[in-house]
Amino acid sequence: MSRQIELAGKSGARYRYATLDEERFITPAGANYVIAELDADGANVIYAGETDNLANQTWRAPLEKARKTYADAKILTRLNVTRAIREAERVDLIEHYQPPLNQ
Repeated sequence: MSRQIELAGKSGARYRYATLDEERFITPAGANYVIAELDADGANVIYAGETDNLANQTWRAPLEKARKTYADAKILTRLNVTRAIREAERVDLIEHYQPPLNQ
């Protein structure tokens, strides 16, 4: 069962993300993703991205880069079909969290 994490954007909008099991079948759908360290208080966002096809695993390269510094980094996803919505959400999260790998 995946863990649900709620993230807030700078706008105040709240987005619900789920941890992704990297070894399971991944749905070929558009999605936002966040690479984060998780603890009891929530998530320390390291990177925020988006993809047209989660199954293509374009998120793997940023995840491996993040794990060089943040060994326990996890990938969280949120399915979003429309690119404009994905991009607006990604920007909202970056503006709020200022993730180090988006700088």
